[in-house]
Amino acid sequence: MELIVTPTPTATVIRVNASRIDASTALQFKEEMRSLTAAAEGRFMLDLQQVDFIDSSGLGAVVASMKQLRPGQVLELAALQPVVAKVFRLTRMDTIFTIHDTADQVSDTGQG
Repeated sequence: MELIVTPTPTATVIRVNASRIDASTALQFKEEMRSLTAAAEGRFMLDLQQVDFIDSSGLGAVVASMKQLRPGQVLELAALQPVVAKVFRLTRMDTIFTIHDTADQVSDTGQG
């Protein structure tokens, strides 16, 4: 799994360059996210545009990535495909994460 990091003035955008976050990739995803968020400060925007499938292991890895953040860091999500968005809605994780339509909606306010 490849995560592509793009710093912007208001957030660090992390694009998932994979179609799935599932049991076979969740551990690698979680470890890479830990490494990336340890190396930067502030706000992180996880761009899931290319992800068209996420299972409970993948969802757990995204939640774990949020939970390991230090004070002052925040993880937001962007560009969820309909199937992925449905998983977040069904598990009520859409109430835990700020979810943006696109990663381009990164703004100073954190709203999108």
